[in-house]
Amino acid sequence: MTQNDIAPGDWRELKIDGFVALIGPLLRSTHPDERNIYGLQTHQKHENHIGIIHGGVLTGILDQVIAITAWNAADRHPTVTVQMETRFFGAARVGDFLEIRPSIRHATHSLIFVDADITCGAKIIASASSVMKISKQSGLKQ
Repeated sequence: MTQNDIAPGDWRELKIDGFVALIGPLLRSTHPDERNIYGLQTHQKHENHIGIIHGGVLTGILDQVIAITAWNAADRHPTVTVQMETRFFGAARVGDFLEIRPSIRHATHSLIFVDADITCGAKIIASASSVMKISKQSGLKQ
């Protein structure tokens, strides 16, 4: 799926500062039954030296979407990544529109287990499994 395949009204930009702002913007589906689907329009800034989208971009977007999913599942309490395993199955190229689909596998009172896939059309690009810890306080800025 490329930029030309996306309907502009189908996605809205999430305002996230920091690292995600550098690799984003991260988009979220506006369809009511697809509110847990996120998107990233790839550009040349996402490319590595061999001409495909950098694995760090893919891992960073997976981590952010998993964190949002865990945060929502934890009634918007801060969550932090304890462990994340990423598997790469294919390559994405500049101009590809990537969709990220997270799902909660299991939750306890202190941990949330979240999986997520990145696809480009029908092609799976990467998949991640993560353990998220529900934090009692947010990070401190100094």
